[in-house]
Parts: sequence; C-alpha cells; structure tokens
Amino acid sequence: MKILYDWLKEFADITAPAAELPSRLSMAGVSIDSVEESAAGPVLDAEITINRPDLLAHAGVAREVAALYRVNLKPIQTKVKESSDAAAKVARVEIEAPDLCARYTARIIRGVKIQPSPEWLRQRLEALGQSSINNVVDVTNYVMLELGQPLHAFDLDKLSERRIVVRRAKPGETMRTLDGIERKLSKDMCLICDARAPVAIGGVMGGAESEISFSTRNLLIESAWFDPISVRRTSKTLGLRTEASLRFERGADIEAAAFASLRAAELIQQLAGGEALAGVVDVYPHPQSLCKIELSRKELLRVMGADVPDREVDEILAALGFAPVRVDVNRGSAGSLAAVWACTAPSWRGDVTREIDLIEEVARLYGYDKFPARLPPAKQPAARLPHAYEEARLRERLVALGYEEIVAIPLVDPERDAIFRPADTTAAVIGNPLSEDASVMRTSGATSMVSALEWNLNHGQKNVRLFEFGKVYEVRDGKPAETRTLSLGATGLAREQSIHQSAREFSFADLKGDVDQILTLAGGARWEPARMPWLASGFAAQLSLSPNGHLVIGAAGRLARSVAQRFKLRQDAYLAELRLEPLLEAIARHSAALRYEPLPRFPAVERDFSLVLSDGTTFAKIEDVVRALDIPELRRIEAVDLFRGGQIPAGKYSLLLRVTFQSETATLTESQLTDFSARIASALGEKLGTSLRA
Repeated sequence: MKILYDWLKEFADITAPAAELPSRLSMAGVSIDSVEESAAGPVLDAEITINRPDLLAHAGVAREVAALYRVNLKPIQTKVKESSDAAAKVARVEIEAPDLCARYTARIIRGVKIQPSPEWLRQRLEALGQSSINNVVDVTNYVMLELGQPLHAFDLDKLSERRIVVRRAKPGETMRTLDGIERKLSKDMCLICDARAPVAIGGVMGGAESEISFSTRNLLIESAWFDPISVRRTSKTLGLRTEASLRFERGADIEAAAFASLRAAELIQQLAGGEALAGVVDVYPHPQSLCKIELSRKELLRVMGADVPDREVDEILAALGFAPVRVDVNRGSAGSLAAVWACTAPSWRGDVTREIDLIEEVARLYGYDKFPARLPPAKQPAARLPHAYEEARLRERLVALGYEEIVAIPLVDPERDAIFRPADTTAAVIGNPLSEDASVMRTSGATSMVSALEWNLNHGQKNVRLFEFGKVYEVRDGKPAETRTLSLGATGLAREQSIHQSAREFSFADLKGDVDQILTLAGGARWEPARMPWLASGFAAQLSLSPNGHLVIGAAGRLARSVAQRFKLRQDAYLAELRLEPLLEAIARHSAALRYEPLPRFPAVERDFSLVLSDGTTFAKIEDVVRALDIPELRRIEAVDLFRGGQIPAGKYSLLLRVTFQSETATLTESQLTDFSARIASALGEKLGTSLRA
C-alpha cells in the first residue's frame, strides 16, 4: 500500500518530516519499507498485515500517525448539493443473498459531464500506481484510497428498469467484465444485476455493459459491503485480483458505505457537475452491533510486566476511536490498580474483539521500548512430550548412521501423491490452495522424501541420506486424520573411495542394515517380501515389530524404475517409511524390559554352516526354522556371506550361516555342539530343502 505524505497531512496536524515516519510507524506495528519522491510529494511504501484493512486508506494511516504523535485528527466534512427529488423514487435495490452482501447503498447523480481529470487528481493517482481514466472513475478510486471503501459507478441509463438486484450467480452464467474478458461464473459468486442481466461481480469488478463512457450523463454510485470469504473465493477462482477485492476480502468497514458514497458525490459535483438526488438508497437488513470490551490495569500489568499512566491509556484509546470510559469504583483516582476502562470497538477495527487486543493497542503506541525485558511467569512447569526420550534416541541413531534431518511442507502435488498413496486411503484436499502443485495433504512421507532427493540431485548433491519425522494425512469416516511417520531416503555412494578401499554404491542391503540398526532399539523387526507399485519388485519389504509379524509398521525398498524416471532420478534411490507412534511405544517397552545381567562365565562357541538354498528362500525363514528347535543354548544367528555362480547351480545361492551357542551353567562339550549342528542341518534340509556345501 502506497501512502502520500502530503495527503496524510490533510487529515492530521503532522509536523514530523516524511523521513521520520517509517521508523516511528514501524515501531508501532505499521511496517514502512521505503520512502520515495514523486511529483505528488513523498510516497511511503507500507506493508499492511491482513488483519488491518483500515490501514488500506490514507484516513486510516493518518489516524495511526495522529495517535502516535498525539496530534488532532481532522474530521472529513462533506458538502453535497441535493435536489428535491428523492433517490429512492428513481432507483430500487433488492438483496436476495444477504449472506454475500450485508449492505448495499446506491446514490444517484444526474447531469454529469464526463471528461479527463484535473492535474492534481491524476498526479496523486499516478503516484500511487493508479491509471487515470476519467473524472468520475478517478473519483471512485480516489475515495477508495482515501477512506478504504471501494466504490463503483454505473451508467444509470444502461441499467434495466434502473433496478439493482444482488443475487447468487446461476450455474453456467457468464458476463463480460471491464477488462473485456468473458467470465464463466459459479453458483457461489455474488452478482450485481439489473432487471435483465448481471452488471458486476460483487466486490471484484464491474461489467462492460454498464461502464462509464463520455456519453454518460446519469450515475448510480455503488457503495456496499461484501462477504470477505466470498470475495476471496471469487477472486481466486476467476484469477482476478483488484484493489477492491483486496479490501473487501480483508473486511471493509460496513458503516463507511453511505459516507464514502457521499464523499464521492461531493467530488463528482466538483469535477463533473450534476445534481445529487436527495438521500441514498440504503438496504441494510441487519445493522452491525459494536463490540464492547473492558480493559483492566491488572491484566495490563500481568501481560506487559509494567504500568502505563492513566492519561496515556485514555489518549491512545481515544485517538484510535475506542471511546474509553473509566467504570471502576476508583475512577477518580489516577494509577489505581483497580482501574477498568470500558471501550467500544469502532466499526473499522474488526480485529479488536478481546481485552488482550486492547492491551496490544496501548502497548504498541505507548512504545514497546518502554517496557522492561523480562519473561512472564510460567503458569505450569515445563514437561517433555510423550515419547520425547524415545524420539531423541531414534534421532541420535539416525544421525550416527549418517542421515540428515529435513522438514518438508506437507502440501504436495496430487499427481505425485497418488503414486505413493495406499489403495484404501482418501486424500485430504485443500479447499483454497495457493497453487495446484500444493493442493492436497500428503498421504505418504515418501512423496516428500522423493521430492527432497530429486531437489538434491538436481543441485549437484549426488550422495544423499535423509530422514524426516513428519505427518501424513487422510480423510477417514468423513473426518481428517493425521498419522506421524518416520521417512528415510538414500541414494548415491554407501562408501566413498579411499586409499584402502574402493567406492561402493548404496544398495538394498545397506538400507536393510540401517533400518535394522534403528529397529534394534525396539527389539528388532521382521522383514517380509512385499509388492508395492512404487517399489521395485524383489527389492521391497514389509516390516513388522512383533515376532509373529502381526504389527506391521511400514515398508522399505528400492524405488521402482518407472517412478524414478517420472521424478527424473538417474540413479537408484532407496526409501523406508515407518509409523512412528507404534515404533516409539515399542522402543519404550524394549527399554523398560532391559535388565543388567552378569557377564557369562563360560565361553561362547560359533558354528558355521555353508548352505545351498533355492532362490527366494529368505533369511527370516532360515531363522524361524533354527529358533523353532528351542535349543536353550542358542544365542545368535547371523548371515555372514552370500555367493552365487561358480559351482553353485542356477536358481540356487550359497549362504554362510553362523550360529553362536553359550551355556550359563557349564562349558559346552563337543558332543553337545555336534548334536546341535546335526539338528540344525537336518531341520533346514527337511523344512527348506537346503544342503551343505562340501
């Protein structure tokens, strides 16, 4: 929002130079980015927050400056010559959609002469980035910049039956706007119509059929209030952002509608002549009631930690339009701890609804620098979140394995998310997305992880290991639901080249090793082959925590080549996604079950089995067969080496299996070890068809 310094001086007795205002206003919460010179004088470039629509006008900014410097705010006086004919006899207004348009005023001016605007008006508009069109249209823009109330001028003679009807658009209805584009409308859009057809899109832009031309003689000045949500939705749908929609979607002042059109009528009479009909057609079905709020010194002291003098409180609130009145029993006593001010929030400050809002108003204009820097007392002691300790252990383990943590935005492209979305999951769609590629909430952490790998590879980082503690979202039973997940992604080298060893690509075995290292915190996990459309066949697994595989917590594997090509990944990528809550609970249970044990007194003995197995026989099946023998002395089962080719027949592979035995009561004898080995070899042969290599 650009503000003319000389224009501000017409509203307030400002003596401070333009160069001083940016720092003073910025300290009070109205950010001024820069000051530039123009033909109309210094121009302040203000960054207005969405909760302050009153500052999208020179009068609103002048009110802030007047309150800041404690100077008088000059009221706007209007002088309009009205004829004896009443406006209500010439035009009629009907509101059929009061939820979209809560107030509509129409003022009639006859006998105007459309011509170019005078130099002073063109100069001011151009300094603020507005193009001059003609004297009437320029006046509506001028009043909008002055008071913050958007206006629109219709050619009265082009309105059928001189009637205004505010209604919803009909399905499939179209109209041509002032920019010459035929717009297709939807049923939720607010339309301004005459007795025959639409003439404007409420709060956004007027129609070409009723625009002001040099042949126009009679005017209908629209000044209305439109629902902010409706205007925002309409503006986004049509891709049509205007100065009017900017103000309406932030919440214009509903009480300013009639006065703004009166101010416009005054300027039009000065610049275009004509006579204004008596009164205004004002349809206002449900007048707004003003919000009553109380401010107490006790709460001010509690929040800010220091006092503000009574006089300062009174002056600040009065200057901002809150009309403060002391209502406590000690209202004649200055500095009373029991002091209470009853305030009425003005119609232009819809953002002020609570006592804390009034405290903020007093504090920012009194000066934050005048309050001591201290922390407020805590109402309750700090406490760690549930499973915070387990999550910290998990994070430490991941970092130790060489992974780096990322935080990804959960808003994703729907087409990308569909690649990783489980078949029985319904995505949560954003109702008003900022862009098409961020219009759904992710249903899988893999969506964001693959995008992160893609970004790193595209920026020259070829060796990447990442993890994220995030959330995935879905619609469950008609309601949104979120689930915490742990996502892992890796690509590139598992080991870089050195003088001692050659470089080695990251593989599925590396991913499995890393995930197993993580899941040892939870007591280990079971891997089962799985088929998933986004993971490569033969390199995809389902993970479960319990020994019988009932508690499935996620999946891991190599990204399918077809998916990798879609993301333009030119090297293999490996992913894992685990449900975080059951994993953290398992880590907590496993940690609680750990007990110190004395060091074993008797030595452990290892036995190696060089097995020949059929392709497709997994280590999990081998481990299940060995453990099913219930040998009490069995301590550990490990896969040491795997070999294919050579003398190994096609369709077979060789696995070196190492089994560790240890007794707590005696040293194991050779006969016991021989018996254990024979039982293991026999069971593997019977159950899995294995044989021992010679």
